[in-house]
Amino acid sequence: MNLFEFILRLNGFPIKEAKKRLQEIQNIPEEQYKEYIKRHRKEIVDYHLLNNEFYKKFIGNKSLENWGDIPVMQKKDLQIPLAEKLSEGYSAKNCYINKTSGSSGHPLMFAKDKFCHAMTWAEIINRFGWFNIDFNKSYQARFYGIPLDFIGYQKERLKDWLSHRFRFPIFDLSKKNLETFLSSFKQKKFYYINGYTSSVVLFAKFLKEKNTVLNEVCPTLKYCIVTSEMLFEKDKIILEKWLGVPIINEYGAAELDLIAFTNTKGELIVNSETLFVEILDENNQPVSNGNSGRIIITSLYNKAHPLIRYEVGDIGVLSKKSTFKKPVLQQLIGRTNDVAKLPSGKVVPGLTFYYVTKSVIEDDGNVKEFVIEQTQIDSFTITYVSKKQLNSEEIKTVEKALDNYLESNLTLTFERVKVLTRNKRGKLKQFTSLLNK
Repeated sequence: MNLFEFILRLNGFPIKEAKKRLQEIQNIPEEQYKEYIKRHRKEIVDYHLLNNEFYKKFIGNKSLENWGDIPVMQKKDLQIPLAEKLSEGYSAKNCYINKTSGSSGHPLMFAKDKFCHAMTWAEIINRFGWFNIDFNKSYQARFYGIPLDFIGYQKERLKDWLSHRFRFPIFDLSKKNLETFLSSFKQKKFYYINGYTSSVVLFAKFLKEKNTVLNEVCPTLKYCIVTSEMLFEKDKIILEKWLGVPIINEYGAAELDLIAFTNTKGELIVNSETLFVEILDENNQPVSNGNSGRIIITSLYNKAHPLIRYEVGDIGVLSKKSTFKKPVLQQLIGRTNDVAKLPSGKVVPGLTFYYVTKSVIEDDGNVKEFVIEQTQIDSFTITYVSKKQLNSEEIKTVEKALDNYLESNLTLTFERVKVLTRNKRGKLKQFTSLLNK
């Protein structure tokens, strides 16, 4: 019996029908796919204009002759009580209800009708299936946070058991705990790792110190899926070498769906079945493939809650070879909400600042993790975990890199800690600007 799908059906999510619908979509020929997208995006807009008072007010008297006339929706637009955003006929009793993590600075409550949520799971099952990952059989090593209250903790542990996974709590990634993690891999027959990027990278660096390749002590391990945080190429190389398995990148948003997933050729394939993904400039105009812009997404199947031309808060680039049926995310650059504002007037994405520092600060393997916080227009604090404290020469090297790539006369403060603070879900925010608070 397929226990995982049985539980979905038991909770009212028609997974069998969703999987059938997904297969029908995937069977649409390339030359007909553009029409599929245009038809379904129009249908979902028409549905909400007819059945959702919130969306009617959001559109107002605007003329919607063309797709580009539809206004872009931001998280702040949705930060109202959930009941005020639901379509007619939907309530907390007949929907899937959840909230975003708030890692973008804008947490929100959202809803999905049950068929929409079943389509989300159909999509996930399909993508994991590219790598023969079966939620009923493939044992997962899960690097995630976990609620610390008793009820929340027990619920997550039950879900872990039902989903055939073993959780490694990531709030304490000290060497003592990482040793315990490694012992589990020696004893258990894990098929794949699934977890937050920064936590798995830290574990890989621990393995490097021990000169241990993970799949040599856990031969059943075949893949590693990283999610929720940026995957830098340098970190991917470390993961591949010390985990000893292919690295799969998952990009998603809880309120939407799985957005993109690495295929067996190493391409980050955008979900074009249940979503319509656009890349827009600052004036809400589409950029040509190959150029960066804001990622804007329409949920094609969510009738309970409108997410139409919704700005997820990330910057990305679609490959020039993308098509309507097979969009390829060439690059995920980072979040739009935290930018570094510099004394010269220059504004750069915060992760640019982080990335430049990263290229210098981790070269010799001393620094394991770090985060950057902008405290004033010209002042930044770099908080790091390392074997030994950075010396004056190393600090000068970081300062010189920032002079070269950004601008001079920035004040840097370095603070060494034993463990970096993660949010309540275990995510690590790599750059934060206090100027935006």
